[in-house]
Amino acid sequence: MIETDTARSLQNLFDLDQLESMEHLFDRLFPLCRSITGPGLRETLQILTEFIPLQIFGVPTGEQVYDWKVPKEWRIYGARLTAPDGEVIADFTQHNLHVLNYSVPVDETLELEQLQTHLHSLPQLPDAIPYVTSYYKERWGFCIPHSVREQLKPGKYHAKIDSELVDGELNYAHAILPGESSEEILISTYVCHPSMANNELSGPLTAAGLYQRLKKWNKRRFTYRFVFVPETIGSIAYLHRFGQELKQNLYSGLVVTCVGGHESLSFKHSRREDAPIDQMISHLAQNNSLELRERPFTPNYGSDERQYGSPGFNLPVGQISRKLDGGYKEYHTSLDNKENMPLNTLLDSVDQLETILKALEFDGYYVNQSPYGEVKLDRHGLYPDMNSHQTRSKSNNEVIDSRQQLNRILTILNYCDGEHRMLEIAEKCKCSVIDLIPIVQLLLDKGLLKGPYSMKRGLDS
Repeated sequence: MIETDTARSLQNLFDLDQLESMEHLFDRLFPLCRSITGPGLRETLQILTEFIPLQIFGVPTGEQVYDWKVPKEWRIYGARLTAPDGEVIADFTQHNLHVLNYSVPVDETLELEQLQTHLHSLPQLPDAIPYVTSYYKERWGFCIPHSVREQLKPGKYHAKIDSELVDGELNYAHAILPGESSEEILISTYVCHPSMANNELSGPLTAAGLYQRLKKWNKRRFTYRFVFVPETIGSIAYLHRFGQELKQNLYSGLVVTCVGGHESLSFKHSRREDAPIDQMISHLAQNNSLELRERPFTPNYGSDERQYGSPGFNLPVGQISRKLDGGYKEYHTSLDNKENMPLNTLLDSVDQLETILKALEFDGYYVNQSPYGEVKLDRHGLYPDMNSHQTRSKSNNEVIDSRQQLNRILTILNYCDGEHRMLEIAEKCKCSVIDLIPIVQLLLDKGLLKGPYSMKRGLDS
């Protein structure tokens, strides 16, 4: 067995390597002009395939996906807004948020009064470029800092946007990490926002880092499905193709969004409210295994958990985040950048998501393999071999812990009847499922337990 200090050093080295990989990936993805369709979306998915083996799919323009229709593909080549004196007010090459996302082409000279209806800015954040979209209604526009807009002088402005809307496709991708069971856990994130850190790249980077962690596990009980979609229309298109598979196999899922920043993680419950993911995260939060806030499900706002939780699917999918719309001033602006989202917070998000998934892996129903009477624990090295005043604080000959391990073993073995989940047993032990993982593993290694099973099963099963 690796010594503790050595194991910690190896983990720190792994974390350092993963942090460097995340930063390298961030720097490649941040400049790309993503949208719900188009070359920027495809390039983003293609780059991600270097870190996670994604299979990329395409849905043709015009295809009906439930109540939605896949729009035309947007391609942007350049854009510039020039003042009467020749000064460049907005330039796509300087920042891709300068262009209203999905702008139709334009090459016009306009008076300032005419131009104003095509300009977007934020008085409350005068130095920020806002992120504005018009996916489903054709229009054009420029986004500029409000401080710049206030200084515009009357005269003729030249607006040129070199773009096109063409018959193409909407793209999304997934990677399946197989486990021992066909039951699945979904990790879904979106890849459609241009040049924003927390409200775009925090999700894909954390998902890619989590995939790398899970790939290194020696054993996986569940199969893991990692999904990368353009938000809303992408998840709806994904459900149109894979929704029935998810209804059949999905055990639990998380939409990962806005997981950068120093705030604690926040969990929005699934529409079901009592799915395994809901119960587990509440349990971990209440037992201090995670520093995490909880929110109820609502269809009124959020991300793709609303699509996975739409009534026709009602999938057990919650949402995990730190900062959301209204929770930070940089939301949907050029201020949402690396300086305002330290990448080490993404590594912390990976750590905490891995903890949640480990807890789900060990939860379930176990069966005591010697259920008739108590197990003779000293025969297995799990009980002191002498009974005296001196041994009453011991769990076995070596472990002096006021019988904590021993009491947990006795409770686990008694309630592992195929009828009680490990989460329920942890509650009886007044501790976290995480605290029971090494004990459960010990009992499995000694052949005293079998499991975990997802469904209840009797002792004679």
